[in-house]
Amino acid sequence: MKRSILYFVLSSLCFLQLNAQNPIIQAIYTADPAALVHKDTLFLYTGHDEDGSTWFTMKDWHVYSTTDMVNWTDRGSPLSLKTFKWATQDAWASHCIERDGKFYWYVCVKDTTVKRMAIGVAVADKPTGPFIDPLGKPLVAAHWGDIDPAAFIDDDGQAYLYWGNPDLWYVKLNSDMISYDNAVGVVKVPLDKQGFHYRDKGADKRPSAYEEGPWLYKRNGLYYLLYAAGGVPEHLAYSTSNSPTGPWKYQDTVMTRLPVKPAFTNHPGLVDYKSRTFMFYHNAGLPGGGGFTRSVCVDEAFFDLDGSLQRVKQTESLATGVGKPDPYQRQQAETIAWSTGVETSSHSGGNIFVTDIHSGDYIKVRDVDFKRGARNFISNVLGLGGGVIEVRLDSLDGVKIGTLGVKANSPWKTLSARVLRASGVHDVFFVFKGGEGRLFEFDWWQFKK
Repeated sequence: MKRSILYFVLSSLCFLQLNAQNPIIQAIYTADPAALVHKDTLFLYTGHDEDGSTWFTMKDWHVYSTTDMVNWTDRGSPLSLKTFKWATQDAWASHCIERDGKFYWYVCVKDTTVKRMAIGVAVADKPTGPFIDPLGKPLVAAHWGDIDPAAFIDDDGQAYLYWGNPDLWYVKLNSDMISYDNAVGVVKVPLDKQGFHYRDKGADKRPSAYEEGPWLYKRNGLYYLLYAAGGVPEHLAYSTSNSPTGPWKYQDTVMTRLPVKPAFTNHPGLVDYKSRTFMFYHNAGLPGGGGFTRSVCVDEAFFDLDGSLQRVKQTESLATGVGKPDPYQRQQAETIAWSTGVETSSHSGGNIFVTDIHSGDYIKVRDVDFKRGARNFISNVLGLGGGVIEVRLDSLDGVKIGTLGVKANSPWKTLSARVLRASGVHDVFFVFKGGEGRLFEFDWWQFKK
């Protein structure tokens, strides 16, 4: 993201930064979140709005991960338009799901043959890829509006794929997850008032509030279909059914049109993780944000005793996470709760590191548990112009427990610095200081007892 934008964040929104988590990614614009829980980790798959976009200009997808819901590790971009030889543009909304040890990433892109959006699928052996296109062609390319795929596997093993705008469609996926049941075919869901409410938009004559971005979720035997609704500007709503294929009964709005930081679209993603439920969505919360430069956020979701999904309120930050980073284990520098100025890059082997570091930039890591105390700080860095990493607790001007110096023009090297004894749980701020230009690259860090 352009440095001028990020310095505007530093100068104008300092208080917000120090206390914020949303948007959860600050280095780039992200949109259309889809979360996947695999073992003890939540992986987040997003689209990527290009800087300065005046349309949905999107060329690749990105992956992030967390084990605590407040610090997010950049896992790179293992999927792009280049993966699909039959695609020309528009790396729009996607959804990744796991089955039998393989990961299936459903995307929508413009097909060169039919010259409209189509649904494709990529496959990998790991949640972070590498992904390949096993079909070499679309999985679905039947209608106008084949966008926003959402996959779901029921308890009986049957998998479904929903998608669509202005219509809503689904198929029953075969067990290979890259084909569907031809006997059932592509099913069009009735968009009636009973199932999806009504639309009060004057000249907009669509029969229901449903717009796009379906998401299927199951709880206590009840199926929840969440979606962007109401037409532009969108809100989030949901319907329920006793079956994954309906009939659907409209329930309520689950997130109102955002009064602050609005983007005229939205996209739900509801997931359970470590005994809590979280709603992912996007807004225009970063400087320079708008309808085509969006940012992914997350807030906690709650249910009433009758199973009704309470309205999710947009907040600046989750009050509590679901875990705490261990500073005595190696932590990647690209694991971030909040940052200003920095970006990420990768080595040829795929290892990701923090780059574009200038004096005044910083990284915040939330809820670090030092337990009984740390004595040394070590980090792997590459010197460019040279500078220092100040290690501070709880705020940008909090207690400075140590300073790590990085020499100019030095190779990748693991450096060490003594620190004041730190104990208990703290937010850790890595504050970068130096002269003009890029100071250094930052790969990982660790404390020693």
